[in-house]
Amino acid sequence: MICQKFYVALLHWEFIYGITAFNLAYPISPWKFKLSCMPPNTTYDFLLPAGLSKNTSNLNGHYEAVVETKLNSSGTYLSNLPSKTTFHCCFWSEEDKNCSVCADDVEGKAFVSTANSLVFQQIGANWNIQCWMKEDLKLLICYMEPLFKNPLKNYDLKVHLLYVLLEVLEESPRPSQKDSFQIVQCNCSVHECCECHVPVPTAKLNYTLLMYLKITSGGVTFHSPPMSVQPINVVKPDPPSGLHMEITDTGDLKISWSSPISVPFQLRYQVKYSENSTTNMRKADETVSATSLLVDSALPGSSYEVQVRGKRLDGPGIWSDWSIPLTFTTQDVIYFPPKILTSVGSNVSFHCVYKNENKIVSSKKIVWWMNLAEKIPQSQYDVVGDHVSKVTFPNLNATRPRGKFTYDAVYCCNEHECHHRYAELYVIDVNINISCETDGYLTKMTCRWSTNAIQSLVGSALQLRYHRSSLYCSDVPSIHPISEPKDCHLQRDGFYECIFQPIFLLSGYTMWIRINHPLGSLDSPPTCVVPDSVVKPLPPSSVTAEITVKIGLLKISWEKPVFPENNLQFQIRYGLSGKEVQWKMYEVYDAKLKSASLPVPDMCAIYAVQVRCQRLDGLGYWSDWSTPAYTAVTDIQVPLRGPEFWRIINEDITKKERNVTLFWKPLMKTDSLCSVRRYVVKHYTSRIGTWSEDVGNHTKFTFPWTEQTHSVTVLAINSIGASSANFNLTFSLSMSKVNIVQSLSAYPLNSSCVILSWMLSPSDYNLTYFILEWTILNEDNEIKWLRIPSSVKKYYIHDHFIPIEKYQFSLYPVFMEGVGKPKIINSFTQGDEKHQNDAGLYVIVPIIISSSILLLGTLLISHQRMKKLFWEDVPNPKNCSWAQGLNFQKRMDIL
Repeated sequence: MICQKFYVALLHWEFIYGITAFNLAYPISPWKFKLSCMPPNTTYDFLLPAGLSKNTSNLNGHYEAVVETKLNSSGTYLSNLPSKTTFHCCFWSEEDKNCSVCADDVEGKAFVSTANSLVFQQIGANWNIQCWMKEDLKLLICYMEPLFKNPLKNYDLKVHLLYVLLEVLEESPRPSQKDSFQIVQCNCSVHECCECHVPVPTAKLNYTLLMYLKITSGGVTFHSPPMSVQPINVVKPDPPSGLHMEITDTGDLKISWSSPISVPFQLRYQVKYSENSTTNMRKADETVSATSLLVDSALPGSSYEVQVRGKRLDGPGIWSDWSIPLTFTTQDVIYFPPKILTSVGSNVSFHCVYKNENKIVSSKKIVWWMNLAEKIPQSQYDVVGDHVSKVTFPNLNATRPRGKFTYDAVYCCNEHECHHRYAELYVIDVNINISCETDGYLTKMTCRWSTNAIQSLVGSALQLRYHRSSLYCSDVPSIHPISEPKDCHLQRDGFYECIFQPIFLLSGYTMWIRINHPLGSLDSPPTCVVPDSVVKPLPPSSVTAEITVKIGLLKISWEKPVFPENNLQFQIRYGLSGKEVQWKMYEVYDAKLKSASLPVPDMCAIYAVQVRCQRLDGLGYWSDWSTPAYTAVTDIQVPLRGPEFWRIINEDITKKERNVTLFWKPLMKTDSLCSVRRYVVKHYTSRIGTWSEDVGNHTKFTFPWTEQTHSVTVLAINSIGASSANFNLTFSLSMSKVNIVQSLSAYPLNSSCVILSWMLSPSDYNLTYFILEWTILNEDNEIKWLRIPSSVKKYYIHDHFIPIEKYQFSLYPVFMEGVGKPKIINSFTQGDEKHQNDAGLYVIVPIIISSSILLLGTLLISHQRMKKLFWEDVPNPKNCSWAQGLNFQKRMDIL
């Protein structure tokens, strides 16, 4: 019954503590330390490590707390226990082996439970403690675990941590100032492991955190001595992440990782790794300050396991936990580097180590192949070591894509076989042309470049980089170590476009295209541009075009753009206005000129004109063409001549009236220069004299013929005046009887051409020209006529003639004195076949010869085609076994 009461009794311990010097707080170390609370006259041998003194009276007294515990129980009072039990609590660690206690100078009485008193009097209370700051620098964690497993399980363990954050430790509160401390309850598990969380503001990481523990278990309460720490000194980083292993270009194993992001200081790292291969086994542990470590001479077919942890580089700190182990196994053939990205014209080298059947092949027995199709000459080999072979490719050409493969496969082989693994060689032509132009306002510079010449490489990114010098460009542009990127945007035409704004007109902008790829970066050849030298001016303004009056030249005028201020040259293009203008060019090199006059073949046409400009020294670009200017059709001069005209005479015998109808064709622009507003008929008779009649734009005019002689002239009038040269026609009754045309013959050549010839008799009159009329008889068709020079005796009429129709041909001699008697025929000439044959001979003979040659060629071609068609598939009987001995010639004769 007593034992049962011993196990279930609830003990209450009241803590009375006193501190003689609170400022002497235990400094928390980055490693684990211990809290031990022991009754008096208890040895520390089972707690303290070897070398620690057994005489507690000799221990240092800097870190002590005197704890007087009153044990009160409703159970039996044990007379063999002292009425006053004092427990001494102290901190100690493997590094600091001093444990502090104090004398039993605190008054009080102790009433204890029999069982618990015995346990505590035998082993006391002991914990392992470690405190650290989380990497996010917001929370301090103190972790407690019992040093020994308590044989009497206590499930009511409660731990509180009291703390105060002080800027200076000397400001620490006195024991009586309990309200100065804040308290947090720790989370404890059933295994009596506890975790206490203390929030720390980021701005107070360098403050001193003063704290102590209040531990209650089984009704007994312990208070630890005070302890102090600066949170920044116990930061525990997160384990390094992104652990990675790869074979370097030199054949070493590179172990790399990423540093934690939130730590405010640099870290040092501890790397432990093991290597397991058929020829070697080793383990190593190294400490580095970088985020990578090189392991020399990686071997093919080897397995590596690596872990990394980190700690503050300078000053105190706590090691992070170890990272998750990473295992890496090398292949039987190691290429280093495994992939190379380079540009055209470069020299590159590959190394390899070849393992075959658990044996590393000698470097002298290694051969190299390209794409398993081309053996690389041995002159390009180099022996680096007993097992390392090297091959060099000089002056490389661009890689030709083969389907989806955009690289060349380089194989390292044994003398008799090749492993399926290979190295990859990417060779890119990086000659990219960058062109820039400065706008006409001199405010921005636009640069363009195309990727059409670059082989597309998956995973690559192109970036324009530039460096601006203070003034102009160097003679030989070079890539500057300090450069800036420029954002460029892809346009619809496939070009990238980058805009520099604002710009420095006289600065030198050195630019190049950088190709970024996981395998490395390549730079195009640099080019240097001075914005002032690549200006594209604004087009000339106020462009006008006109045809000058009287002179008839095309005059173009313009205004020079405001920018740039350099002397400019101008270029003019002009042409007849229409859908597709056939442009002609004209250059103006005098920067002071603002106009130019050009001769044109047709002064009455509409011309389109545009002007552009460029710096006179040739730098920069031509401006855009100006907005087109158009000429207007205006009269330049008086018409060159009046229209050619003819007449029809209508005579009414009964009324004794004779009317003359004049008709003419509208005057062409080349003769009117450039329009005709109206026509005027000018008359002259001996009785009346001269008078004029305005007929407007009509091309017919009828007047009565009443005098013996009546002369008329038709004038063309435009906005400038009347035509200066005109045709006259005199109507004379006496001259109408003069007959000088002896004969007239008409010979049809074909349906579109008729030859007329005539014979004249001598005359005393001054013959000026002939008028030839023709029309279809018995139809009211219009009369067609031509004016023929007086010296002509044969004339070809080109018209549409119908063979079955009858035509009337009339030839009028026109004299200065009047119109003579015409010669009229009403049909084609039939009797004189010789003339007709002679006339058509020159046309018919060439046609006959050409037709004969064409017919002969057609027959020859047809003969060859028929022969091939009928005989190509007929076998030769002499090659057939069944036809041996048969006389095919005889059989054909019978048929």
